[in-house]
Amino acid sequence: MRYSVLSGGAKRAPSVICVAACELVDGRERRDAAFPTACALEMVHAASLVHDDLPCMDAASLRRGRPSTHALYGVDMAILAGDALFPLAYEHVTSATPLALVSEHAVVQILAEIARTVGSTGMTAGQFLDLEGGSSSESQVLDVLGKKFGEMAECSAACGRLLRGAGDEEVCMLRRYRRAVGVLYQLVDDILMEEKEGVGSNGRSMGKMRSNASVVDVVGMDRALEIVEGLREKAKNHLQGFEEKYGERVLPLYSFVDYAVDRGFVIQEAIPASIAKV
Repeated sequence: MRYSVLSGGAKRAPSVICVAACELVDGRERRDAAFPTACALEMVHAASLVHDDLPCMDAASLRRGRPSTHALYGVDMAILAGDALFPLAYEHVTSATPLALVSEHAVVQILAEIARTVGSTGMTAGQFLDLEGGSSSESQVLDVLGKKFGEMAECSAACGRLLRGAGDEEVCMLRRYRRAVGVLYQLVDDILMEEKEGVGSNGRSMGKMRSNASVVDVVGMDRALEIVEGLREKAKNHLQGFEEKYGERVLPLYSFVDYAVDRGFVIQEAIPASIAKV
């Protein structure tokens, strides 16, 4: 379990986005409120990757440039590690969240959000569709990416705002933003896999993934690059409503959009002109 969650090379995107979304309201003054949920999201994310790498799933022997959990400890231990991490995440939210800063109602909302993300309409559905291998059109492939990767990304932003009691409209906008970034990141990784012949930017081996059609396989490299730019623009557009209200606090969220494409943080280049003048 420690190996899966604390392994080097992890981007910690779910936890960082959760904290960044929470900080929109109070800046860093009350960021402690987000830490238990951020840690729980990292556990859930790690568990999903452990199961995703299994021989019966994507059969990936590498994760983040190191042996995947099942390759190092065996399939049996990997299954148990993933199974244990999911409930540990829920336990951590309920036991470690400071109720002086977060309402009990918000805690229940967060637990429901994580459960929905993991369940039969979220990541599990995405893995099912991926295993079926029936993606033969652009919309079908993007739907798989949206469920398999976009759901977790969406959850991280939604949880960050739910912690601070945000309204439905704000949560909805952040969901759309983060879902676009989640799909964008994986699409870019698929493109990089094509270019690097089997190992993505996350140091993951391709395994069975080549048996299923990627976006590049279905639409070609030129169209895949067009989709990347479209998703980048879409993600940033979803953040525009936060600029006037939160000013520079939205900058980390903008920077994640370009990071998904360029795989490096260049904050100034990510800043829209309207915010740069704030």
